[in-house]
Amino acid sequence: MRALHKMTWTESKLFLREPAAVFFTLAFPTLVLLLFSSIFGNGPVPGNPDLRMVDVMAPAYTGMVIATTALLGLPITIAGYRQQRILRRLRATPLHPSVILVSQLLVNLAMTILGIALLLLTAWLVYDLRLPAAPFSLAPAFVAASLSLFAVGFVLAGVLPSARTAQIVGQVVFFPMFFLSGAAGLQPEMFPDALRRVSELLPLTYVVRLVQELWISGTWNLTALLMLVGVLAVSVVVSSMTFRWE
Repeated sequence: MRALHKMTWTESKLFLREPAAVFFTLAFPTLVLLLFSSIFGNGPVPGNPDLRMVDVMAPAYTGMVIATTALLGLPITIAGYRQQRILRRLRATPLHPSVILVSQLLVNLAMTILGIALLLLTAWLVYDLRLPAAPFSLAPAFVAASLSLFAVGFVLAGVLPSARTAQIVGQVVFFPMFFLSGAAGLQPEMFPDALRRVSELLPLTYVVRLVQELWISGTWNLTALLMLVGVLAVSVVVSSMTFRWE
């Protein structure tokens, strides 16, 4: 446990020294919220006057925080460590390999939760975001959603040879998922049938659904939860088979 604590603390400091990682995890989602709210306004949701746009969009944007960390931050960091032979040197130390991977998981999870907290706090202070209907269920939902997408990030990190490649592939995976899943505030119900069918294949779609329904109605979307558990299980198996230390 002491080794894990020290490794996690070191990785936390390294994360905070990367301006791009800090910006896209902590600041970018909040800026998107402020920008889109200023463009589209904060009027009532069509067909549901009890809800305003921020009450729907802010929970959806939490998926953007999770996906940014999982698909852009985590794969780039681990692929960069492999490219620079840091993973190889760490593996040669008395540290158990699991300590290295768990420390990355903990740091990215902590930064994701911090980014979500800043996003929701801004939405509450600026736009009077309504309080969640099931506040105590949101924490396990955020953790489950994060672990599911982090597992996808570990798959990318395991197969991509360099940080540059991880950055390009991460963006190729992230941006279509971001716009088609509802995490950008555009609900998939608005899309043509073909795009709506594509959105049903994206893990981030189920992250958004899970969080939105807990926030607005206080109910667990069991289909979304099961889909995320399935993504987690499959990704863990795949990453365990494909992950390379050098």
